[in-house]
Order: sequence, then structure tokens, then C-alpha cells
Amino acid sequence: MTTIFELTTPALVIDEAVLDQNIAEMAAALPDGRLRPHVKAHKCTSLARRQAAAGHTAFTCATIRECEGMAAAGLGADLLLANEVLDARRVGVLVEAGARVTVAVDSPQTLRAAVAGGVREVLIDVNVGLPRCGVAPDQAGRLADLARASGLDVRGVMGYEGHVVGLEQAAERAGKCQTAMELLIAAHTDVGGPVISAGGTGTYALNTWANEIQAGSYALMDTAYGRLGLPFGQALFVLATLISTTGQWSVANAGLKCFGMDHGNPSLDGADLWYCSDEHTVFSPPRPLGDVVRLAPAHIDPTMAYHERAYLCRGEEVVDVWPIDLRGW
Repeated sequence: MTTIFELTTPALVIDEAVLDQNIAEMAAALPDGRLRPHVKAHKCTSLARRQAAAGHTAFTCATIRECEGMAAAGLGADLLLANEVLDARRVGVLVEAGARVTVAVDSPQTLRAAVAGGVREVLIDVNVGLPRCGVAPDQAGRLADLARASGLDVRGVMGYEGHVVGLEQAAERAGKCQTAMELLIAAHTDVGGPVISAGGTGTYALNTWANEIQAGSYALMDTAYGRLGLPFGQALFVLATLISTTGQWSVANAGLKCFGMDHGNPSLDGADLWYCSDEHTVFSPPRPLGDVVRLAPAHIDPTMAYHERAYLCRGEEVVDVWPIDLRGW
């Protein structure tokens, strides 16, 4: 039997019991087709299989590489590439091989790329307030008409309220979610199609306008979402060993190269975390040299992408090793 204390640190560890509870909680809230889990949050087909076993067999992807990996793992029944691409030939290969891949488009150029690449189905990506991708809501119908005239099946619309999902005040989050979704519904009136796709972990329970929610972080969680009072536990940690300690602080052997830092420092229960450098995390009060600690990341998505594998654990026992096999492009 391998335990977490035998792992080479830093190591990515997943608490199986918390993971399963998170998946069950979301499955109860958004059963079957109401959830389209976003695999960019974990980039792991082994974890995606657990989501599929809970009834969620349609998935959202951020990269063509994710689509390819999901299809190769037998999870390509209904994939949404929720991102614009100007070269869709690799997607066309997947479609030709039997996978169903729908691509987001927000311009005539991305639409033409879909046609040239062999894509058959698209969603019109609508800007609902996040200054990123998406066509203006009042232009969505025109783009949908152009797509259909080009021979594409327009399944509907998508719009990501990414500027809303992390707001800590629930009332503010709810109000701004409604404002964003009213833009998406107006666009959908012009576009048509059965799909209204939106949302994330921070708005999964608030977004009653979309008929499918693209939440991903809920399965593993991070401390940024943890501040929102959501019913999901922290399942993912970076395991680190204390390699130096004084009377005032301790140093763990996991640093910037282990964590997504754009949402802040990782957290350690019972400690004041001072800072992270390339290979180190420094905190107080000090703990004994050689102790192993579990650091919770502030942003799950990039944290997962920094690691090659995750160790699935029951308590201190390692029960499986999951490749982070959707990394890269």
C-alpha cells in the first residue's frame, strides 16, 4: 500500500471522498443535460469518466487538444469547443471519425474556418459583458443566418458571464448574472436553436436562463470559489514537504511552478502564508522539519495544467494515479 507520505513532493493529491461528494452534489442540482462539465478545470479524462458516470456525458472543452483527448478516451459523444479557432481542421478529423464536436463562432472568419475544417455544428458565441470573445448580442442573428447559409447547423447560443462568477456577494452575483443572461436570451431570440449554454461554478444555481451550465471547478474546487459559500468541498491539494524551518517560519518545497497564482496565494489550514517563490512557500507559525502539508490552490485550472499526474487518495492511502492527459495544445 502506498501512502501520501511515500510520494515525491510536490505532488498533486485528490481527496476521493470529497470529489465524489462534489460530483453527487452537482448531479443532484443539475441532472443529466443541465450540466455540460468544463474539462479545462481539471484536464483529466479519468475525472471526466466519473462525471459521465454521474449522468453528465456532454462536455465543454477549451482547446482542440482537450477535444482530441476526450474523443480518444471514448468521451466524444457531445463535445463543445467553447472557444474560437481559425484553423478547425483537427476538429474536422474528429468529426469524420465519429465524434460530435460543436464549435463556438463569433465572426465570419471563425465561421469560415469551421466550414473549411469540416465542422458541421456551431454555437453563436455572444458577448454578455465579459470583454473577451463573443459577437455583440444584436449581431448574433445575422451571424447565425450566415452560418446556416454556409451549410452549418446552428445549435443555439453560448455566453460566459465570467465577470460575474467570482463575485463574493451573492446578491451582486445574482443581479449581474441576470443582466448578462438577458443579453444572451435576446440574442437567442434572433438565433434560434435548442441550446442556451452559459454559466460556471459561481453561478450554477443562479443561472436559470441557460438550459446547460458549463461549470468545471466544482469537482475539485479552489479557495477563490471557496469564499462564495458554495456546497462543494476542497478536494484538490498540492502536497509539500517542509525543507527548512526556524523559530519564526517554515518553508515548503512547492512554489510558483506548482500553483495558479492569478487568484492569490495558496492556503494552508492553521497558517499565515507569507509568500511563494519559484520553488518555495513560506508560512508561519513554524512546523517541524520534514512534515508534509496540504496546500490548497487559489485557482484550480492552471494548477492542474502545471502537473503531469494527480494521486487519488482515500485518507492517507493512494488508490490510483490519474494522468493530467489533456494538458497542452
